[in-house]
Amino acid sequence: MTDASDLRLGVTGATGRMGREVLEAVDDREGCDAVFAVNRSPEADEIGGVPIEPASEFDALVAEREPHAVVDFTGPDAALAYAEACAAAGVAFVTGTTGIDGGDRERLREASESIPVLHASNFSRGVAVLDRLVAAATRSLPEFDIELVETHHRGKRDAPSGTANALLRTVESAREEAAEGGADSDPPGRVHGREGEAPRQPGEIGVHAVRAGAIAGEHELLLAGDHEELRIAHRAGDRGVFAAGALEAADWLAGRDPGWYDFAEVIDG
Repeated sequence: MTDASDLRLGVTGATGRMGREVLEAVDDREGCDAVFAVNRSPEADEIGGVPIEPASEFDALVAEREPHAVVDFTGPDAALAYAEACAAAGVAFVTGTTGIDGGDRERLREASESIPVLHASNFSRGVAVLDRLVAAATRSLPEFDIELVETHHRGKRDAPSGTANALLRTVESAREEAAEGGADSDPPGRVHGREGEAPRQPGEIGVHAVRAGAIAGEHELLLAGDHEELRIAHRAGDRGVFAAGALEAADWLAGRDPGWYDFAEVIDG
């Protein structure tokens, strides 16, 4: 962790929805400075007083401006390239880019052998707590049916959202734990939406993605038994909450030993 008055950041995907939010959050945060911001296709001269520079200059900018950490919200290919450049330069890397899985995740983990890396599908403190509640509820109610509904703005590309996928992994892991403990729990299986004749099968986890308007993000998990139901939900009123969480993560991560870190560790201090 850096001194609170001396956090130097690089920002990627600067003209995207989250890149803009991050730069505005930096501008509002005392003791935080964006020493550079890049975008593959610059659509603005500056944001929050920070000049937007070509992504092709990223490697040189990391070396010249010496940030403590880079905050990334781009796409999987770009995020991996930035992570590897940060690994070569010895700069901590924080990314909220979704869609990173399989071999891509392994490449990101390889970068964490040289630098501290923190990848999170969501930088909201509330969502971090939601994940813990989902795990506890799923373990305690193994016989209940589960449905997950997530809602985002019309421009969101991936479905289900990265946060939804993280919550689904939590549900699946908790069900496996319950089964190992002797509970009567069927193997989990995801069903994305339903159409026509589609009666619910044992062990299903229903998944529904809604895209509309300018909704920042909503996630609701329904656990339903025969005579009762439990709903656990989180709603983000503004994307600024995710940008603030990413800056908090960058401040916490900067200066730590190389390794793979989780946003829950930031929440726990």
